[in-house]
Amino acid sequence: MKRLTLFTLALGIAFGAVAATPVVAQVVPPPPAATAAPRAATVTRPRSILFIGNSFTQGAHSAVKRYRNNTVIDLNGDGYGGVPALFKLFAAESGLNYTVALETDGGKTLGFHWNQRRQLIDRQWDVVVLQELSTLDREHPGDPTDYRTYAPQLAAMFARNNPRVDIYLMATWSRADLVYQPGSPWSGKPITAMAQDLRRATDGVRALSPAFRGVLPVGEAWNRAIASGIADPDPYNGVAFGQVDLWTYDHYHASIFGYYLEALVVFGRVTGLDPTRLGANERAADDLGIDPKVAVQLQQVAKAQLALP
Repeated sequence: MKRLTLFTLALGIAFGAVAATPVVAQVVPPPPAATAAPRAATVTRPRSILFIGNSFTQGAHSAVKRYRNNTVIDLNGDGYGGVPALFKLFAAESGLNYTVALETDGGKTLGFHWNQRRQLIDRQWDVVVLQELSTLDREHPGDPTDYRTYAPQLAAMFARNNPRVDIYLMATWSRADLVYQPGSPWSGKPITAMAQDLRRATDGVRALSPAFRGVLPVGEAWNRAIASGIADPDPYNGVAFGQVDLWTYDHYHASIFGYYLEALVVFGRVTGLDPTRLGANERAADDLGIDPKVAVQLQQVAKAQLALP
């Protein structure tokens, strides 16, 4: 009996040891849960924009001409960055995705682009910017006849390729060389007059086709910068302290300040965004050596001008 009791006691101790073993060690782990297939990334197609123009679009005679030319597509292979590259950077800084192309030739009219370069541009675009010769007609300055002929033809072509295309007409600036020097229709007139004449001509062209989305009031933005004291009105008598010269050394093309303002106007109108959102730390201004305070002033000028019809 005593031997049986000892056996029973030993058996009980053994069972107790088994019961004390942690439960997790006795349970077979479940198979891993099936992993859900990853969602396909949503890819947004870039919005395409084409700039057609001449040296005023190229950024001629300034550091803008070759600026970031690897970010845009020069259809002529000339390696220009210009105002299109500034637009591209402004858009990227604002979180917008644009494929930017340009087809430009210095000193040429829209008629030239229609007759000589049409095969390069006859395709589908989301946005097109048309910039006419600064005097409209080389032989007859101020005459909009060819402008009224070729801009609508280009618009019709782009609309056939994409009925929803947005086409903008650029109204450029007063040329100081044609205002302060003799021999032009604008000689001796106020510096604002030429830009106002170009705007009226552009408004007349816009009325010819429903494909034209609007006007880019670049010349009027220049007038506003002058009127507000940001820019000097007459580069022939020196540039006042604290002001900038919107023209480059030939008093004809734009300086970095003039092209920067041009690009701001294009950016604001095409995207519908407030140019002042770019702010004092905007990258192109820093790259080009524009004082952050001046960059903000020019952004404010663009905003104010775009607020008008």
